[in-house]
Amino acid sequence: MNILILGSGGREHALTWAVKQNPKCDRLIVAPGNAGIAQIAECAALDIEDGGAVASFAAENAIDFVIIGPEAPLACGVADRLREAGLLVFGPSAGAARLEASKSFTKEICDAANAPTAGYGHFTDAEAAKAHIRANGAPIVVKADGLAAGKGVIVAMTEQEALDAIDDMFGGAFGGAGAEVVIEEFMEGEEASLFVLVDGEEVLSVGTAQDHKRVGEGDTGPNTGGMGAYSPAPVLSAEIERIAMDEIVKPTMAEMVKRGVPFQGILYAGLMIKDGQPRLVEYNVRYGDPECQVLMLRLGAQAFDLIHAAAEGRLAETSVNWADDHAMTVVMAANGYPGSYEKGSEIKGLNILPDDSSQVVFHAGTKADGDKIVASGGRVLNVTARGATLQEARDRAYAMAESIDWPEGFYRNDIGWRAL
Repeated sequence: MNILILGSGGREHALTWAVKQNPKCDRLIVAPGNAGIAQIAECAALDIEDGGAVASFAAENAIDFVIIGPEAPLACGVADRLREAGLLVFGPSAGAARLEASKSFTKEICDAANAPTAGYGHFTDAEAAKAHIRANGAPIVVKADGLAAGKGVIVAMTEQEALDAIDDMFGGAFGGAGAEVVIEEFMEGEEASLFVLVDGEEVLSVGTAQDHKRVGEGDTGPNTGGMGAYSPAPVLSAEIERIAMDEIVKPTMAEMVKRGVPFQGILYAGLMIKDGQPRLVEYNVRYGDPECQVLMLRLGAQAFDLIHAAAEGRLAETSVNWADDHAMTVVMAANGYPGSYEKGSEIKGLNILPDDSSQVVFHAGTKADGDKIVASGGRVLNVTARGATLQEARDRAYAMAESIDWPEGFYRNDIGWRAL
């Protein structure tokens, strides 16, 4: 098959790495890709949010199957446009992608499906939002309703912090994403992620993970897109996973079918777990980043077979073969991230690192500058390893991170601390 993957981050490098190993893959193009992806696949300059341009490119290159990595093209209907052109696509329609693109829509669906989640209010007016905060106090969670690249969530531990978040959001700090806000009760517990393939109503769990959202060690400091992750998530036991599937995921997917917007793709359920009971924090409609990196390392070539089955509506006859292993990824980010940071610094030492089925560096924000690799984003590398135990995976990942020569970057030294 000729396969096109849309995206340019660490998630897409991990997807590319897994797909490339599958014998069904003949030609593999990634648009726009990055410096690491370019080492294992063709890269193409393409506006991946322009469905017409992607459809034309697919026709010109005899593409059989398109895998959409990030949320933005999904939210703006690229999957719909490609399906209209007769292409096989992995990823939900714009209507179904509202499960991530609109937090108020997700709350409405959860209410209808009776799925346990945080109590909330939805506001289009700053003063009404502030009145709700004053009435409920802190801690409280303020979320931009739309897509904010993983940064539009403020867990406010004080009332003032929450009120400031309202000013920021309605003041345009997150662009159009913050024109409406959802304010939620603060849920206590431990957070973990459940990944589920869906082909309409049929669902198949394809792994659990935990990520570290905060920039600082001990899970302190501002939220980021994720500073590291590991899989499986010990807190998400088989019994808790069963409850989450039966009480949250399956009812949600049934409600989407009922509304005429069946979901097809990967559903990422962020769960808060307390006393053995999961509640939904949020849905994402794509693989998490950096969680995808640990899942792909554990799944290997079969990841493509699973994705292909979901796209073709064959999940009922599909199963996952898990090794009894663990994986961890450590994010190397540019100094200053998630605030302002410099681009263009050279990263040395990548070419001498191990690169095999249990150790690989996935590139996130990199580009080639002649024969040099330079940083071009905030989160730059995902140093990823697996092992028979989480400790073994951790030791391998950190040994690689320590041998990368990049003084302009930093990483957390405590990824996996909760589990270890």
